[in-house]
Amino acid sequence: MEWTVTAKKKIRKQVEKLPPKVKKLLARLLAEIRSYGPVRGNWHNYSSLGGNRHHCHLKKGQPTYVAVWEVTDREIRLIEVSYVGTHEKAPY
Repeated sequence: MEWTVTAKKKIRKQVEKLPPKVKKLLARLLAEIRSYGPVRGNWHNYSSLGGNRHHCHLKKGQPTYVAVWEVTDREIRLIEVSYVGTHEKAPY
C-alpha cells in the first residue's frame, strides 16, 4: 500500500522558485516516499528531526536545497511536505 503525500499551499510557491535540477530531485524524492515511506536513508544528509518529522538534502553545495516532511497519520499512511528550499531558511 502506497503512502499519500500532500503539500502545504506555500510549497507550490517554493517549488516554482527551485532550479530545474532540484525540481527533478524533489519529484524523485516524493515518488520514493510514496512507494517506500518516510524514512529515506539513501538520500544525502537524511535524518529524523524528532517525532514524525524528517529531512534530507536535495542538492549539496552553495546553496544547499533541503526538503522537510512530516508523517501526519501512520494508520492511513499520510505524509505532508512542509518545506522545500535553501538550507538557510529551513524550519528545523
